[in-house]
Amino acid sequence: MQIHVEKFGGASINSAKAIRNVVDILNAEPKKRVVVVSAMGKTTNALEKLVKARFEKRGVDTKTLNWLKDYHFGIIDELFGDSASMIKGYVCSIFDRIETQLLSDNGEAYDKFYDTVVSCGEELSSRIISAYLSYKSVEHKFLWAFDFIQTDDCFRQANVDWEQSEALINQYVAVALQNYDLVLTQGYIGGTDDGQTKTTLGREGSDYTAAILSYCLNAVDCTIWKDVEGLLNADPKRMATTTKLNAIPYQEAIELAYYGATIIHPKTIKPLENRSIPLYVKSFSNPQQSGSCICHCDDMSPLVPSYIFKDNQVLLSLLPRDFSFIAEQNISAIFAILAQHNVKVNLMQNSAISLSVCFDDCEVLKPLIKSLQVYYKVHYNRNLQLITVRHYSEQAISEVVSEPLIMVEQRSRVTAQFLVRTE
Repeated sequence: MQIHVEKFGGASINSAKAIRNVVDILNAEPKKRVVVVSAMGKTTNALEKLVKARFEKRGVDTKTLNWLKDYHFGIIDELFGDSASMIKGYVCSIFDRIETQLLSDNGEAYDKFYDTVVSCGEELSSRIISAYLSYKSVEHKFLWAFDFIQTDDCFRQANVDWEQSEALINQYVAVALQNYDLVLTQGYIGGTDDGQTKTTLGREGSDYTAAILSYCLNAVDCTIWKDVEGLLNADPKRMATTTKLNAIPYQEAIELAYYGATIIHPKTIKPLENRSIPLYVKSFSNPQQSGSCICHCDDMSPLVPSYIFKDNQVLLSLLPRDFSFIAEQNISAIFAILAQHNVKVNLMQNSAISLSVCFDDCEVLKPLIKSLQVYYKVHYNRNLQLITVRHYSEQAISEVVSEPLIMVEQRSRVTAQFLVRTE
């Protein structure tokens, strides 16, 4: 059985018109496929705002909640017209559950509460799309991802239990594909093995879900539908001129994702490489175009500099309190503390008496600094930008970096990185 896995992100399902376009894409080429959907539009951002307001003791952010309701019900009205009552009732029940959770005060930890609430975005989108597929007489099987994507309880960055997930995917998804040409499920979300607790795989984790399914089903290919023509060498919102990368080796794509290329979730590529499954990045606006292909190939085509920008960076510099040197045991201890706070380092630089790390600004910054101050003097800068240039030249660097603003610079044979002030 030849299986294709396709993922539609938030931008591809952000309106009634966009959802109709997705159905057109699916109908244009009948085949055995698993379709993974994200939350609609900016739903995840809105749900994050609700969680943040709840933990800042502001209670329910009714403005954001009402916007979410209006947004989803507006799409439903446009899709279903007078036939909207059944799906509206189901969506109402999800919003009632969200509001109940926001009003609760059971002392639940932030990350676990986050996963419980934010995972509702994929519940909403997948249920609405499933109802619309049925409304348009498209036969399909609806499945919950948390029934077969099994993870640990590292909330917001859950780790997949590959052996258990593969067995469950074959039990649920592969069996469903014997009777249906289309299986619809959610990206980003999973569940612990107790069957009760929802988890999430990290922001933009729907790509990763598609890769997990592709690997476990030994799919023919995996396609990610985006609002761009393929994988570009830079974010078109950042640079006036960009180049589409037609073919990208797996290892190059892993490097680009590692450095922060937002077109692909960092964990997506490796499972596909392990089973030589090509990953296509295609435009949902122009589905007939070839897009980009990440696969086993010798070189990137065309070979041009790639630019990656990461905003809202923090530079944290640590010095021993007793004027001793920064040695291996210090670095090990520091990274243990960073790991306890789930901080991923984007850049590191050390000298004889200091260690500096750069990472995304986040809500754990203050408690992290407090933990480190027990052992080290701590200095930090916020509101920085990390610029990475792969396959750089001096001209390529000069186009994006102003030397007086550079705080940290690192270069290897292929990659140059610059941490710069933004003011």
